Amino acid sequence: MKKKIALVMGGDSGEYEISIQSAEMIQKNIDQNLYEVFPILVRGRNWTHSTDSGLVFHVNKNDFSLQFPERKIKFDAVFIAIHGTPGEDGKLQGYFELMGIPYTSCNLTVSAITFNKYFCNDLAIQYGMNVPATVLLRKSDAINPESILAKTGLPCFVKPNKSGSSCGVTKVKTAGDLKHAIDVAFKEDDEVLIQQFIKGRELACGVFKYKGEVIVLPCTEIISKNEFFDYEAKYTEGGASELTPAPLTPEQTKECNEMTAYLYDKFDCKGVVRFDYFLTEDKFWFLEVNTVPGLTEASLVPKQAAAKGIAIDKFFSMLLEETLSV
Repeated sequence: MKKKIALVMGGDSGEYEISIQSAEMIQKNIDQNLYEVFPILVRGRNWTHSTDSGLVFHVNKNDFSLQFPERKIKFDAVFIAIHGTPGEDGKLQGYFELMGIPYTSCNLTVSAITFNKYFCNDLAIQYGMNVPATVLLRKSDAINPESILAKTGLPCFVKPNKSGSSCGVTKVKTAGDLKHAIDVAFKEDDEVLIQQFIKGRELACGVFKYKGEVIVLPCTEIISKNEFFDYEAKYTEGGASELTPAPLTPEQTKECNEMTAYLYDKFDCKGVVRFDYFLTEDKFWFLEVNTVPGLTEASLVPKQAAAKGIAIDKFFSMLLEETLSV
């Protein structure tokens, strides 16, 4: 019997289109001999499955099932392909835990904490990581540019506290531009971070667990052709140069791999995640962790898996095997 997999996609953030592309990549490459896949589009309270013939069925949220005329579908596992809310911030994780259905990502607690960049940074500091100086602003807070910049300096980055794909992120070079950048970030989230700029090389490292072994994928160095690795650079052909494996020294590669495996364990991660860093001349700086990283044709993790010698269909099967084994 093929295992029935719900492939949840869409969501309610600025990463909606990227989620759809990730889901298309997963559905195209998943092993059809082992898994029967049902894409589920999540938009607010509207959760639907569309058949190839164009029929639309609504998910029964009481037990997360689909009722077709000829049969009822109850799922063996969920492949979460929603970047941002509600697939990366713990909301769906809590629901699936209530339903008793295994899923491919980190649990509710880990997802919620890591999605909140400010909380995640605090944990990373406790785990011994170098983290850029950061100021948190909430919408009710008074904005004092002098006080903020005394801590972060210029240039600095302004970003939503809970968002991804660089949505709402601005690199600020002058004090006069700070207020506008904060306004832009507040359009994405009700909390905003102002963060010290670290001049260094940008690195991303995928990692997952399979049969008890933490497997660190080859690290990627990202060289953006824009001011920084923004949404356009991430998802526009030729917007950035991506070098996989990154041209690091053996010592730097070892340190990056060990740090990534260590953080995967300390954060109690599950499934595939991606850790992002800056590397200056003398040390690594923790940037963030993505617990539902992009899995599109242009995304880093599939390219890293290929560089590791793992075919994409095998990679997705490994993630589902691990999920179903719990």
